[in-house]
Amino acid sequence: MRLSRYNLNKINMPANELPPANVFDLEEKVLQFGTGVLLRGLPDYFIDKANRQGLFNGRVAVVKSTDKGSTSDFDLQDGLYTIYSKGVDNGVEVNEKVICSAISRVLSATGEWEEILEIARNKSLQVIISNTTEVGIQLVKEDIRKHPPTSFPGKLLAVLYQRYLAFNGREDTGLVIIPTELIIDNGKKLEAIVLELAHLNKLEPAFMDWLESSNSFCNSLVDRIVPGKPTDEVSKALEQERGYADSLAIMSETYSLWAIEGDEKIAKVLSFAAADKGVVITPDIELFRELKLRLLNGTHTLSCAVAYLSGFKTVREAMGDKQFTAFISELMLNEIRKAIPYQIDDTVSVDFAQKVLDRFRNPNILHEWLSISMQYTTKIKMRVVPLLLNHYKLNNTVPKLIARGFAAYLRFMQISETADGKYAGQANGETYVVTDDNAAYFSKVWQGNNDAEIINSILKNRNLWDADLTALPGFAEAIIAQFNQMNIELAAVKHGQDDFIL
Repeated sequence: MRLSRYNLNKINMPANELPPANVFDLEEKVLQFGTGVLLRGLPDYFIDKANRQGLFNGRVAVVKSTDKGSTSDFDLQDGLYTIYSKGVDNGVEVNEKVICSAISRVLSATGEWEEILEIARNKSLQVIISNTTEVGIQLVKEDIRKHPPTSFPGKLLAVLYQRYLAFNGREDTGLVIIPTELIIDNGKKLEAIVLELAHLNKLEPAFMDWLESSNSFCNSLVDRIVPGKPTDEVSKALEQERGYADSLAIMSETYSLWAIEGDEKIAKVLSFAAADKGVVITPDIELFRELKLRLLNGTHTLSCAVAYLSGFKTVREAMGDKQFTAFISELMLNEIRKAIPYQIDDTVSVDFAQKVLDRFRNPNILHEWLSISMQYTTKIKMRVVPLLLNHYKLNNTVPKLIARGFAAYLRFMQISETADGKYAGQANGETYVVTDDNAAYFSKVWQGNNDAEIINSILKNRNLWDADLTALPGFAEAIIAQFNQMNIELAAVKHGQDDFIL
């Protein structure tokens, strides 16, 4: 039996996990660009939760912007899908299952563009959400009268222009627009592109005024690991347990955060925020960006090579080792947290750090260190170097664990070009492939014979770091010492004399 609106009464689930009876009669208040698992596991999850509590009372019409795949699964399941959330909260495992009924329908931009424009002319519409990947928020000089426009900003402008025409530019018909793409100031950047595109299309000045004065483009930050569909084995087990098949089911961690930059007026429109403390509407989301960027992403980045070179393949596996857990905890709490270049109350940063450790311990998320290592150099530059520079502003000592992580990164990037044009390194008797835009540089620089000279040249490279890291007192010396020690430890592992480099 497939999950659908008409099979709900046959499903073996508690009432609180099933959609409420009246949800299918709710108006479409949200237009969403993107069908991906992050949107379905975060914004749509929050909207579904709010509808269950009678707080938002609106559903989501989804635009499928690409030609890849079809909307048939959504059609067959009436937009319904199961969210299986599993995680750790204060050391206790948490499991949640719910059939999400936030999505009313999924429309193809290519084949159903007129229906999408009809939604734009619907008075009940209040919010637009997007996740079109970072590449989606870019200017494409195009005619927005195309059916449909090519780019996401082009489609968005076409929708807004249709709304303006339908309501004669009434001030109260503007929308709250929230991109969730993972770029800084995503709302402001999207607004700037839409405005420029409106000028290029020579749209009337009155529309430009309405666009700027009646619509709100909000910066936002999303944070939830949503790996996607359950494995075939898990899907079969769930189907037997619940009595239905669900080709749209997704797995996620229990932790969730959607920080939205806005005021009281925006909060009133986004009434679904009251359903879950994971939705935060605030005039400034920089605090949340710094916490996530440094404590979550920065810790991942600095511990990635240490873990991988120690023989751990996944975060879960590494967090099962007491020595590694001690390393990562001290790194986050005592070095990274104290070096964040933003004024944050200690209680807030410690609480966030503890939540991050809980997330790392989640036994249900298989997060591979090699996946985390993708574009490693850029991640070090964006996430770690600002911490390092700020540490030296505040202290006159080398941050030993940050140095350990940096040295492990350099050892991980000790690579060479393969016959098929890829770049690979060696550790623990295994070959690993490096995906990094700077891989060719590292392959070339490591052809030298003097490790200390090579490391100094890398640390001096302003093209990589926008700074000369050898100017930081004692840092280069600490890196070289750590690097040499790792090579000794890796050699011992190779000869069966040790287990890992920690």
